[in-house]
Amino acid sequence: MLILILIGLLGGLITAVSPCILPVLPVVFLAGGPGTDTEPRPGRGKPREPAKGAAGATGTLVADPEELAPQEAPRRTRNRRPYAVVAGLVLSFSFFTLLGVTLLSALGLPQDILRYIGLALLVLIGFGLIFPPVERLLEKPFARLPQRQVNQGGSAFVLGLGLGLLYVPCAGPVLAAITVAGARGRISAEIVALTLAFAVGTAVPLLAFALAGRRVAERVAAFRTRARKFRIVAGVLMVALAFGLAFNVTDAIQRALPDYTSAAQKKIEDSDTARQQLSGLYDNANKELSRCEDGVDQLRSCGRAPAIAGIAKWLNTPGGAPVDLAAQHGKVVLIDFWTYSCINCQRSLPHIEAWNAAYKAYGLEVIGVHSPEFPFEKDAGNVASQAKKLGVTYPVALDNKLTTWDNYRNRFWPAKYLIDSNGTVRYFKFGEGQYDQTENLIRTLLQQADPKVQLPPKTGQKADVLTVDRTPETYLSNLRIQGYVGTALVDDKPAIYHFPKVVPLNSLSLDGTWTAGYDHFTAGGNARLAFTYRAKNVNLVLGGDGPVTVLVNGKVTKTIQVHGTPSLYALVNDDKPAQGNLELRVAPGVEGYAFTFG
Repeated sequence: MLILILIGLLGGLITAVSPCILPVLPVVFLAGGPGTDTEPRPGRGKPREPAKGAAGATGTLVADPEELAPQEAPRRTRNRRPYAVVAGLVLSFSFFTLLGVTLLSALGLPQDILRYIGLALLVLIGFGLIFPPVERLLEKPFARLPQRQVNQGGSAFVLGLGLGLLYVPCAGPVLAAITVAGARGRISAEIVALTLAFAVGTAVPLLAFALAGRRVAERVAAFRTRARKFRIVAGVLMVALAFGLAFNVTDAIQRALPDYTSAAQKKIEDSDTARQQLSGLYDNANKELSRCEDGVDQLRSCGRAPAIAGIAKWLNTPGGAPVDLAAQHGKVVLIDFWTYSCINCQRSLPHIEAWNAAYKAYGLEVIGVHSPEFPFEKDAGNVASQAKKLGVTYPVALDNKLTTWDNYRNRFWPAKYLIDSNGTVRYFKFGEGQYDQTENLIRTLLQQADPKVQLPPKTGQKADVLTVDRTPETYLSNLRIQGYVGTALVDDKPAIYHFPKVVPLNSLSLDGTWTAGYDHFTAGGNARLAFTYRAKNVNLVLGGDGPVTVLVNGKVTKTIQVHGTPSLYALVNDDKPAQGNLELRVAPGVEGYAFTFG
């Protein structure tokens, strides 16, 4: 138990200095308020007139202690607001992380209601700083408490409660263990101890920051003489922060910062000792996954890929249909565990999206498993809107019960698992980084699956300055196609199409009979395809059997014999970039997947 508590404490300390807690720091700093309050003790005598211009720490004129009768000496009460804010934050974060899911489910309330309550409290506190009557209203619930300093810290405690509902720290194995236990209602003495230790660990740096804010307010003359103006400014900033958090404006700032605590987090939370202490998450199921080691630069055989199960909903698939992992035999599969409020996850998504765009046509299937860290991340509408905002186009499975998370014995956001064309897990990477290495292993698995495949350049390579304006990669997919003109596409069944009078640059059109599917277009009778492009090279992934005649600017340049599994075929190979009108006359049954341009 002591080792578990120590791990939780250190994990909390690391988390509290990570980029993920930056949004709450300004509020914690400003929450300390003025350093001291003064008031005369009750007595029979009257205080003398105060010295002209004398002022207390809050800016209120008070009597000089030297000029008061002994029974009237001022009483100085230490400002406890920093402690109240941090105590409220720790209490609400710990309580609702462990019991929030159970309470919301029992009461039948929306999963994101706690976040809205936290935002509302932050706005109320901001208005309280701007308008004193609102602050007095917030203090009323604490008016019956005996200590006056506790009464005065009431609004600060309420602020802490609100911040605890909005506090979304970077999640490592410790917070993952707490979150999973809370989501399943498996609350044990060990989990409670781990949660409290983690909360205390996060509280220490936050308290230091709040005390620093209090000291500045005490020592800087401007704070003492212009306390009212600073309160108004602080209130405005808190309201602005609430709206920034509501609309995820702060995410962009956090994504721009490097994850400077990742190395320390992994050393502490993912050590052998920590794994043993947190091993209650796992049983002997899928134990072969332990053959793989996080982030090693080699492929290993780590057992059959566990099932993607317990999914509440699928996004970015035709009609919300599930993706059957067993049906992906022959493809390389990348499974990415993520959650949309996790800044580490957000920073990794552009790399995954780039791999999906570059290699899908060559046999890569990317599946995002959205395993929520907090209750509000279970809402399908929230996930869908944030996935769209973050540019996620590949299939996303909502793992709200964390079933798939458990199947893969996962303990990190984000986490990437590579599965080969035979359905065996070959590699996994926890956290951010090593993107170039992961892409190399994706390419290796694609080449093992199809030794004849001709892969495009790596996504990290810079474009040739001569072709920066070349036509972008274009998918023949009814959901992902861009630049299509002509007869409206009909999903998943044969339809007759007609060329328009003009096909603009970087646009394509269909003529004759085609079946427009999610993965590819299939040619029918008299099928033709027109594409106006700018590039030096034009390639197309084709599958099936039959000839494809290539015309450039109205002249036949070649006829390609397509045969067998989808492969990349060169359509145009010029010496320099140029604009051209490409026409393909495609035999029935031939499948087109994606155009690439060089």
